[in-house]
Amino acid sequence: MTPERRERLTGVLNKRQPDLTVVLENVQDPHNISAVMRTCDAVGIQEIYVLTNKIPRHKKWGAKSSSSAAKWLTIHQFEDAAECMAALRKKYDKIYTTHLAADSISLYEIDFTGSVALVFGNEHMGVSEEIRAQADGNFIIPQMGIIRSLNISVACAVSIYEGLRQKTAAGHYEKRRLPDGQYNELWKQWSSPHADAEPLEGEE
Repeated sequence: MTPERRERLTGVLNKRQPDLTVVLENVQDPHNISAVMRTCDAVGIQEIYVLTNKIPRHKKWGAKSSSSAAKWLTIHQFEDAAECMAALRKKYDKIYTTHLAADSISLYEIDFTGSVALVFGNEHMGVSEEIRAQADGNFIIPQMGIIRSLNISVACAVSIYEGLRQKTAAGHYEKRRLPDGQYNELWKQWSSPHADAEPLEGEE
């Protein structure tokens, strides 16, 4: 491994955020999932959750959309909603779903300096009632146009970049935040001979 590659991988690991995640519930288009993965990697999210209890389990992601981001992320796949929510509850203090309801809050009211999971639903049906019932609340992204909906990958990007903004202001990217065990395991994966053979974006 070149010193430049080692420095880049270490720099990325040092900025990973263990207290922010994205949950994709029955999102059908693999290209939407891949676009979300790419954005998650960009803001320092390491773990994402993919629930497919009403659609077939995804066998692959849209590589073109993700720029191979999937191999740098920890992807938890579930086919049971209760199991997925139980796993989230063990790790995150607040779970918010994207859903328009009377009690919905604005994206900008969420405190991203805490431990947060954001759930994005199916392209046509949105987040299911089952998941909404188990969440801590719903949030909406303020919109001023005629069409009051965003593509799921765009909605996710807008949301987690607000997380990045708040976390940056709180100094969350200034020091390593991953637990030692997770950090060491990821470094082992990322620095393996197989991973080292693949160029990083920007490498020749």
